[in-house]
Amino acid sequence: MKRSVVRTLSCAAVLVILAASTLDTAALAGELVGVTLADTLKAGEKTLKLNGLGLRKKSMFKVYVGGLYLESPSKDAGAILASDQAKAIQLHFLRDLTKAQLVEAFREGFEANAKDKAAQKAAFDKMLALVPDVKEASTLTFTYLPGKGTTLQVGDKELGVFDGKGFADAVFSIWLGSKPPSEDLRKGMLG
Repeated sequence: MKRSVVRTLSCAAVLVILAASTLDTAALAGELVGVTLADTLKAGEKTLKLNGLGLRKKSMFKVYVGGLYLESPSKDAGAILASDQAKAIQLHFLRDLTKAQLVEAFREGFEANAKDKAAQKAAFDKMLALVPDVKEASTLTFTYLPGKGTTLQVGDKELGVFDGKGFADAVFSIWLGSKPPSEDLRKGMLG
């Protein structure tokens, strides 16, 4: 009888350990409103870690889940923008959007937050020309690598690369600047 109790306790302990390790693994990936973003993102030779994610809502509509990926976690938007380290923002769309809707939203964010608008406007307009219509569940990713520039991707397809840290600062300030699309989105991305 003692052996069956010990076996039962041993099995229970194994199940608790397995459940805990499953929870730890699930905690590595970010999940919000049914969308799971990977806990890491490859950027050149760098592996970026999910810093946080937030929800972009417009009126009552859920538009996208945005994830911020960094080399080192940070809650300081100013420090993130100032650092010359690899970083990425991935947008996972919760609805279909036209190119015109995306361009308008990105342009509003750029105008409200970019510090050096005049110097970056031509490159920003070139990037906006590459933005496609998006379907629900598709992703747009903006990745900055020092020495390479900022890459715009839809899914796994690279659409263009734009030189300079100043350009990266302007793009990332759309979400991390003082006037983000929503404060909840910004707070979520900052963890």
